[in-house]
Amino acid sequence: MTHNSVAGNAVIAGPLVMAGRVESLTLPAAPPSATPRQVPSPSALFVNRESELARLRATETERRADRTPGIVVVSGLGGVGKTQLVAQWVARALRHSYPGGHLYADLAEVRRHGAVDVGGVVAGFLRSLGVHPEFIPAGLGERTALFRSVTAGRDTLIVADNVRQAAEVRPLVPAAGLLVVTSRTSLPALRMDGAVHITLDPLGERAGVEFVRSWQVAEADGAAEALVRLCGGLPLSLRAVGEWLARCPHLNLADAVRRLGARGLPHMEDGTLSVNAALDLAYASLPDPTRKLYRLFGVLPGTTVTGALAAAAGVPDWDDAAGDLLTAHLAVIAASADRPRRLRLHDVVLAHARETARALPDAERAAGLRAGAEFYTAVAAHADVFVLGPGRFRLQAPPARSLADLCAQETPFTDRAEALEWLDAERGNLLAVLRAAAEQRWYDLVWRMCESLWALYHSRKHHADSIEAHALGIEAAQWAGRPDAEVRMRNQRARAYYETGAHDEARRELAAADELLGTVDDARLSGMIWETQGLVALAGGRHEDAHELFTRALEANSATGDRHGVVVQTYNVGQALLAAERRQEAYDVLEAARATATDTGDDTMLPRIGVVQARALQGLGRPEAATETAIRAAEQAAAMRLHAKLDQALAVLSELSASTRDARLRAACDAKLRQLRRDAGVRPQDD
Repeated sequence: MTHNSVAGNAVIAGPLVMAGRVESLTLPAAPPSATPRQVPSPSALFVNRESELARLRATETERRADRTPGIVVVSGLGGVGKTQLVAQWVARALRHSYPGGHLYADLAEVRRHGAVDVGGVVAGFLRSLGVHPEFIPAGLGERTALFRSVTAGRDTLIVADNVRQAAEVRPLVPAAGLLVVTSRTSLPALRMDGAVHITLDPLGERAGVEFVRSWQVAEADGAAEALVRLCGGLPLSLRAVGEWLARCPHLNLADAVRRLGARGLPHMEDGTLSVNAALDLAYASLPDPTRKLYRLFGVLPGTTVTGALAAAAGVPDWDDAAGDLLTAHLAVIAASADRPRRLRLHDVVLAHARETARALPDAERAAGLRAGAEFYTAVAAHADVFVLGPGRFRLQAPPARSLADLCAQETPFTDRAEALEWLDAERGNLLAVLRAAAEQRWYDLVWRMCESLWALYHSRKHHADSIEAHALGIEAAQWAGRPDAEVRMRNQRARAYYETGAHDEARRELAAADELLGTVDDARLSGMIWETQGLVALAGGRHEDAHELFTRALEANSATGDRHGVVVQTYNVGQALLAAERRQEAYDVLEAARATATDTGDDTMLPRIGVVQARALQGLGRPEAATETAIRAAEQAAAMRLHAKLDQALAVLSELSASTRDARLRAACDAKLRQLRRDAGVRPQDD
């Protein structure tokens, strides 16, 4: 066996030793495998849907016989019980079916100005199916392709609630399994995809009376029948009346009939029934703290509320108030991967809560919204520190209140992973609050929240959200007279454009930011802009321009003493040199980056540097040194659980072993790659 010294204090071992090192790599442990079962639990009160349940069962049986993915559309009025029907079917017939799991998404929670971020929904499904976040691609097309690959080998049930258009759910059809859609319209375009359509009508008189009599409330002759007619047979309306009666035991069905009046539920402009009259009764029967929580849902622009948020907005007795809404079937627990319990109102109930809140004095509504916006801004800032570390350059000062003080009832996160999950679970609320704060001209809150949300948007590749949010951040910074914040907002928006391949848009943002650099003092802002300009230039094949821009960014970071920035920009200079085929220069620069990273303890940069160094050595015709460098990068990435960098290092090693015809090393690399990708959820387990 021979050994040869190379730069970086590495020692090149013989082929057998190299293969052995790869074979002995300890891959990051695969996450615990839990089959997702996300469809909401059914209610105990459920009547007269046997024909619809039978049709759902028959459709599912036919799909299994044909061995093809299927689509079922369940349509009906708001409040008619579409979600409840699906929940009952899943609980009764599919509890142990679909080995891929049951995935659920309420599109009302992720709809922005009428449009749904379908890519975000697919990304959430991929994470639920065990795909590591580092392996989820940026674009919708790539995400959809991966989703179909992951679901190809295992039947998966997808339930999409509150769908408005066929385009919102076509990417959600699993390669093997069933997509069930609920909608207020029939979505005729999905018939072209072979969808089976089931219309859910209001309860008939017999079924409605059976439903009402299950309350065991005193009734006069014909009162139950009259109540069913007045409520239009809508289960949600009937349930709201039942809740009112349960809290008013001295009243009976005849009293409810009188309260609703002779004409029953009013109609909205589109001709559909409004359940507001019944919800008015239910709301009036709630205790004061519960009504305050109900109104908070109407004041805030998001869809879910936690105990900490309610406390920040001055709602007392969260546990009792939340329990009241759950008992009344006005709210449900929203499923999420993070710790806090989130409450969500039925979409029809939420609309009523917002109408109720509009009756509040303007000052009270504004105070509730301001409290919510300040809460989210502060907690997002704490999450940003957990995710990206305290050493990251930030324009805003740390929050005045500690996380424990902000969330006295329950700490929402205690480490990086939990903080990222909290941000992702609150993603829709955060963007909605950001919009509302911009409308209220709370400019300081807007740009600060945007700065913190980079931790979420960049880590989880929510680029569409980032582009919208940072447009608001740019405007807020301008109104606030903060050119430094505007530079940061434009840079973060440009990075989102860059990640999605929209390089022209990225260049426009960067050009606008570049014009502001003369008005800001901190050289780190200049370095950020030059770095992003360099990345765009590198992606566009302008290698020499990229080299110049990265060099300027390096000088800016050196001038401010930002040692992590020095490592990153030196690494970027090396990438630009390698792309320009200046391989020896690239290797030397990268070796300097490696030495600085080692001296400063910037360990996460070492595998990144090593992968590019291995490429440089490969181009220089030094396969043994390249192999040693790539193995070292793989070992470092494995030790730090950096899945994507480990994947890259093993891929380079596989190429090198193929070029040197080292069969054992290539077999070892390919085996580790297969195992890593299986554990990361992007290859079938039986592959």
